[in-house]
Amino acid sequence: MTTPTPSAAAALEVTDVPVEKSGTPDGPKGSESRSPGRLAWKRFKRDRTGVVSAFVVLFFFLIAIAAPLIAKLYGKNPYTTYASERPELLDPFSYPVGANGGMSSEFWFGVEPQLGRDVFTFLLYGIRTSLGIALAATILTTVVGVVIGVTAGYLGGKTDYFVGRIIDIVLSFPSTLFFIAFMPVIYGIFIAPDDNVPTWLVSVSLIIVLAAFGWASIARLLRGQVLGLREREFVEAAKVTGASPRRIVFKELLPNLWTPILIQSTLMLPAYVTAEAGLAFLGVGITDPTPDWGVMIGRGASFYSQDITFMLFPGISMVIFVLAFNLLGDSVRDALDPKSKR
Repeated sequence: MTTPTPSAAAALEVTDVPVEKSGTPDGPKGSESRSPGRLAWKRFKRDRTGVVSAFVVLFFFLIAIAAPLIAKLYGKNPYTTYASERPELLDPFSYPVGANGGMSSEFWFGVEPQLGRDVFTFLLYGIRTSLGIALAATILTTVVGVVIGVTAGYLGGKTDYFVGRIIDIVLSFPSTLFFIAFMPVIYGIFIAPDDNVPTWLVSVSLIIVLAAFGWASIARLLRGQVLGLREREFVEAAKVTGASPRRIVFKELLPNLWTPILIQSTLMLPAYVTAEAGLAFLGVGITDPTPDWGVMIGRGASFYSQDITFMLFPGISMVIFVLAFNLLGDSVRDALDPKSKR
């Protein structure tokens, strides 16, 4: 048996080293595979709860978008009182004939007591209304909170102090009481007291009021983040090179703020869903006959002891959506946390 020469031994050592097919760590492919976004996506895909929650949330949004098409294929709408055309759908006490609220092959989720509207299409359009208002309010709240929080943190000084006091005042308000008090005031500015408030005005007012009391929390969070980031070396280097404040904000600060912004937004939307439904239940939000989760729960609460089916469908669907979105928010937060280990 011969002993390999030094060159041969070196060759054997080289061949034993595994070769990374995806490229060198410093190359484009290696850096791409190790980017924070890809690492977060890999962590999220390994979270079964987050993936299932994402599919549930996506299903609800697809239902909301396709509600008119589904109702057209189904052959009914949420506004027609079918009991007036077919009195046999209700008994002498104005409750649905048959078990489970009159569920049948014709009316999948039964009919509404007293009025006889189709529950299935009413629920579809209710999901569409509630999610539309909550999503719009979340987007507006996020935009306002980001602008105010980043501006206060970057400018500092008197601006930061003034904005900080405003944030403290807004956060000290009992928001639910102010929702109830301010909504009639907003309606009175545009509509005469004896006129019916149009649905578009109610929706716009809800979005504005929700955003007016919701921006402070995200603004405070981002303000604190920016106060720490503006003292970092990369921001100081950008200032030395003559970068404008706009470039520093958009190129240096905002890329480091996407994680808290995304997390706060995912936790804010389900809170707005329940807030909007609560206002509709109290009679200061969306009102009947406009379909809405809160409207359905409010209507169902008046006769749940005789027929709980009408209240059951909106209640269960809202609980499923809020729970799924909260779980999704937790999974997104864990995936974006670089210290998370799964």
